[in-house]
Amino acid sequence: MMEKSEKYTFAVEPFHVDFTGRLFMGVLGNHLLNAAGRHSHNRGWGIDQLNETHYTWVLSRLSIELTEMPAQYEHVEVETWVESVMKLFTERNFSIRNADDGRIYGYARSIWAMIDVETRQPSNLIEFKDGDILNYVIPVEEKPCPIAKFGRTVRFSNEPYRTIPTYYSDVDINGHINSVKYIEHILDLFPREQFERHFICRFDIAYKTESYLGDTLTFFTEEVPEEGSTAAATHVEIRKHVGAAEKLAGEVVVQAKVVWE
Repeated sequence: MMEKSEKYTFAVEPFHVDFTGRLFMGVLGNHLLNAAGRHSHNRGWGIDQLNETHYTWVLSRLSIELTEMPAQYEHVEVETWVESVMKLFTERNFSIRNADDGRIYGYARSIWAMIDVETRQPSNLIEFKDGDILNYVIPVEEKPCPIAKFGRTVRFSNEPYRTIPTYYSDVDINGHINSVKYIEHILDLFPREQFERHFICRFDIAYKTESYLGDTLTFFTEEVPEEGSTAAATHVEIRKHVGAAEKLAGEVVVQAKVVWE
């Protein structure tokens, strides 16, 4: 039987780093999703294979925790594996390390749902393909992922921080705003000085509902002390339809937390 986990290696190219010479968080997110896609495809669960029966994967939650962000020209190895499978969701983990010297940059956790592309509703993973996905689970006691799961979010005010339109380059193959684009838009909220003086040690994002080309996204932020830590945390909520007559407060699309050291 094929190995339950899979490794994916990439080089940090100069056009994928910011002004500090470190990998953009959004680019790292894309590589994690590429690793997940390769792992799924090689086991018969890729998006292209699911599309044949009108299903697809959607990302529900992603948590990335780092002690160091890969630098320009370094080679990075991402290993990914499935930790658990429930009826409607599956948990997938990642380790992120230097491919040359083996040092760990960090880990990531994610939660995915398989949905019907027409109804947009989650489908039963246990029943699909006679539960074949269970063959690739590595229980936590065999391969732990040493970072916390997605934490709680805060209650936000109705005072918006920023509003932006959505464009062609925001949209992915599923027809909705790309999950990594939200990461990029969130980090664009912060000034250059924030990235010069601080390091993102943890990034959590939860995808609540889909948004589409032409939607206007409104960002709300709250500064919240990180429990049990000296790190500063910025909570971010993205809503659509804010100010519309029927939904003044808007509909929550994404909730996220950025923890700075």
